[in-house]
Amino acid sequence: MINPINNATQELMRLVFSELEAAINSDVLSYFGPIVDGNESAFLDVIETIAAEAKSETLSVILTTGGGSAMAVERYVNIIRKHYERVNFIVPDYAYSAGTIFCMSGDEILMDYSSVLGPIDPQVKNKEGKFVPALGYLDKIDELIDKAKKNILTNAEFLILKDFDLAELRAYEQARELTVSLLEKWLVKYKFKNWNKHSSSDKAVSMQEKTEKAKDIATKLGDNKEWKSHGRPINIEELEKLGLKIEDFSNNKELREPIRKYYNLARDYMVKFNIPILIQTRKFL
Repeated sequence: MINPINNATQELMRLVFSELEAAINSDVLSYFGPIVDGNESAFLDVIETIAAEAKSETLSVILTTGGGSAMAVERYVNIIRKHYERVNFIVPDYAYSAGTIFCMSGDEILMDYSSVLGPIDPQVKNKEGKFVPALGYLDKIDELIDKAKKNILTNAEFLILKDFDLAELRAYEQARELTVSLLEKWLVKYKFKNWNKHSSSDKAVSMQEKTEKAKDIATKLGDNKEWKSHGRPINIEELEKLGLKIEDFSNNKELREPIRKYYNLARDYMVKFNIPILIQTRKFL
């Protein structure tokens, strides 16, 4: 039996999404929720379905996420870029950790004045199968090793260091290396591809300069000592200080209103029906 309330809510979601897609004037994918391993095949189906009837060479990704797997992000980017020449990310509220990494694969990043990204602290599954921020563990291990070198390690700290799984530690290091390498590659290939001249002069921007800039941004976004917390919000002003160009749509009423309207509706829809991950296109809900 069809629930008329559920059906009406879905129809409203489709209507508001259609208004949003018209305002953005590109194909649109909405992704709301954690980025987890294992959903790549479903994501592939969604992208191939909309790309088969693409109305634009540009895909705009409305992204809201607390983070997740960098490896899943890498596969998502490979899938999207197979079908779309240009990809823009729109962050109405927040995109942390793996979400920030995802955004760095875009040609443009659009944010509201209250929107935030986060440090690229990769989340890795521990022995209990729970996602944990890798950099926090690595920083603590470095701290304990430094204390051991100075002969000021306490007995309790020695036990922590002694019992730490070396294979698990290596997985954290590899996750950190992966996030940095992805940012360096994607920033140069996509975000910086039209950065041809320095803003302060007519001097051409070399590939080496693009690479060095990407590496600097990746290093700063991955500096856990700077941000102090895995969930530290980084706003437009801070991101631009790092050297990222962000498109601020705060004062663009024609764009901001449909984005906020859709975001509020999607958030309420997920809460009402207890949906952990919401993916929507004009062909899929």
